[in-house]
Amino acid sequence: MDKAHDVLIRNLCEHTPLVEDDIAEIRELTFNLRDLEPNEDFIRQGDKPEHSVLVVSGAVARYHLLGSGRRQYLAFHFTGDLPDAQGLFIDEMDHGLSALGPASVAFIPHRELFAAFRRRPVFGMAVWRETLLDAAIFREAITNNSARPMQTRMAHLFCELFYRARAAQLVRANRCRMPISLAQLGETLGMAIATVNRTLADLRRSGAMDLREGELIVLKWRELQRLGDFSPAYLHLKRQSSPPP
Repeated sequence: MDKAHDVLIRNLCEHTPLVEDDIAEIRELTFNLRDLEPNEDFIRQGDKPEHSVLVVSGAVARYHLLGSGRRQYLAFHFTGDLPDAQGLFIDEMDHGLSALGPASVAFIPHRELFAAFRRRPVFGMAVWRETLLDAAIFREAITNNSARPMQTRMAHLFCELFYRARAAQLVRANRCRMPISLAQLGETLGMAIATVNRTLADLRRSGAMDLREGELIVLKWRELQRLGDFSPAYLHLKRQSSPPP
């Protein structure tokens, strides 16, 4: 279980300085681990939350379920993220969460978190800040899907995913696991499958990136960043020491 605690501590320290007493408080929390199959739902829209979830390994997706049964993907979360921290403050989940590929998550009881926040307010502020970072990502996604051309829109998403995966120490050289399907890309970016295929082909021809067999490969970071009109400032990752090569 120490690994899961370490994952959470490392993530929170990306944006909040924690002292030894804060870290000791986190290590006392109960983490109930669960392994997930690809595309397995583990939080459903309408659930009444009693736990918060930590992504221990892999990647998960946040989505709205539409009346038609289709999904609108809202954000993606990596190792160390608390993708449903909002559930601490609402009575009913207004979105769902599912695994992208094989993933592992830990459920943390709300009652333990609230007690820990009272004892260690800085820890509570760090978790609250997680919800603010989520809101920043949501705002950027609204701008991306509403105001950017198709190629810029897709390039921006790939830049964000790669940058965040790198901060979570999931990038090896210029590659990271990204088991997102073409259908899921379309449901994230508001594109038809034909448009997804055409736009992805254009990005491949640029020589900036590739997406194959569940792996995102960044070949020319600065070119992909230019194509996506991407600035990472909204991610507020203080410990990202240098940009990708």
